[in-house]
Amino acid sequence: MLYRKLGRTALNVSPLCLGTLNLGVRTTRDEAFALMDEALEQGINFFDTANQYGWQVHKGLTEEIIGEWFAQGGGRRERVVLGTKVCNPMSDLPNDRGLSARHIIASCGDSLRRLRTDWIDVYQMHNVDPSTSWEEVWQAMETLVHQGKIRYVGSSNFAGWHLADAQAAAARRNFLGIVSEQCVYNLATRFVETEVVPAAQAHGIGVLAWSPLHGGLLGGALRKLDDGTAVKTAQGRAALALETRRDAISHYEKLCAEIVLDPAQVALAWLLSRPGLTAAVIGPRTTAHLAGALDTLDLRLPDEVLDRLDELFPPIGNGRPAPAAWLD
Repeated sequence: MLYRKLGRTALNVSPLCLGTLNLGVRTTRDEAFALMDEALEQGINFFDTANQYGWQVHKGLTEEIIGEWFAQGGGRRERVVLGTKVCNPMSDLPNDRGLSARHIIASCGDSLRRLRTDWIDVYQMHNVDPSTSWEEVWQAMETLVHQGKIRYVGSSNFAGWHLADAQAAAARRNFLGIVSEQCVYNLATRFVETEVVPAAQAHGIGVLAWSPLHGGLLGGALRKLDDGTAVKTAQGRAALALETRRDAISHYEKLCAEIVLDPAQVALAWLLSRPGLTAAVIGPRTTAHLAGALDTLDLRLPDEVLDRLDELFPPIGNGRPAPAAWLD
């Protein structure tokens, strides 16, 4: 495993980050344990979760499962770079959401308790909170750093100007600020290349791509629908995108067949080669899915294949601001 620095920090993370959205929801507790054990054994040291994950059962469930896994010992916690998130509502209470100092500090304590750990490596703002000033946000984050409860601060779903604004406010306080930005990024959704990725590169912020297969769209969606094995592909963003991009996906799957590679591996290999990208956040449900993702680490797509992918999924505006129609 060739590790990468997380943004401008000295922290080493694997280029594949284990996303845990499925744990406890689409996997059982035992399956989740096996998946995390296998990821760690294969060199994946970067795990990502959020305080609200598991909401289909109850919010906080996924953190609880990870905490039970850590509690087994064996150096599990020490070997993992752990990221979790704060901002989204955790209850109907008016102060149990957002990025107020009260909620950031209280939520951190709740996450630490569920995760059965003393510290969080990357504490990520799940979304922007326009009602909270950066002065308040950074005051809370500085408190947590000084208390030893978090090591770094990350963001998720920020625009490029949010990153610049946040970093300017952090610099005024002589605080490190944001070190990672987690955004939706894949062949079918490239609008972050216009402003978010350049802003992240300019400020030394590592880019973490969530939904690298666009909810299964890029993982052989048409083939799976035809043979009745589609799971995520038949719902959510993948199903919506397929309504308007069926022709491109059809040509994409034909290209993958020509070069004798699985569509999911091609999509991941393309993403891992992108400038500014630190890690792809994968969400395997089984160890077999995990093995397929690991196979992409040694995969280098030829220039002619990369050119054909650009033709099928062209970059938006060649660096100009993204059309509003793409921001859905």
